[in-house]
Amino acid sequence: MISGRWLVGASLALLSTFALAQELKPWGRAPTPLLELADVQGGAHKLGDYRGKVVLVNFWATWCVPCREEMPSLERLRLAMDGKPFVILAVNVGEGARVAGDFGMKLDLGFPLLLDRDTRTAKSWGARVLPASYLVGPDGAIRYSYVGELDWSSEVIRRRVESLLPKEKLRSASAQ
Repeated sequence: MISGRWLVGASLALLSTFALAQELKPWGRAPTPLLELADVQGGAHKLGDYRGKVVLVNFWATWCVPCREEMPSLERLRLAMDGKPFVILAVNVGEGARVAGDFGMKLDLGFPLLLDRDTRTAKSWGARVLPASYLVGPDGAIRYSYVGELDWSSEVIRRRVESLLPKEKLRSASAQ
């Protein structure tokens, strides 16, 4: 017979394991790969154009259920970070502009949806499982990564993102 204490202990252990699994992983690998892609409207985006900002690069696809479930939390994070030097680049892997664009319109997403139709960019970033996300610091270096669905709007994750923001821009934004 299972005791109540054992069940409570096992439940707490499971919850703490889940909480740890929801933490971003520090990046300790080679330099940041190139990212030069068009968005669903045909506009060009280069990661280097966002130097000085924190960039969340999220690889996703519409056929990926965890990717679809994660998207609203990405939008909530974008809204929470409004006015700060932060941007989300959502890289759709292997699909076309119509499919990705229709999905973005349906969810009213306010961040660029980039197209990696031939999957070369995803492969160069090591995004072999979707969703895969990378937090790039203002200096252009990847600082953290995460594979799988994550609640990007959680306070813990938002604080981690904010910790990467350039300090001088943070001070001037809060003074206004």
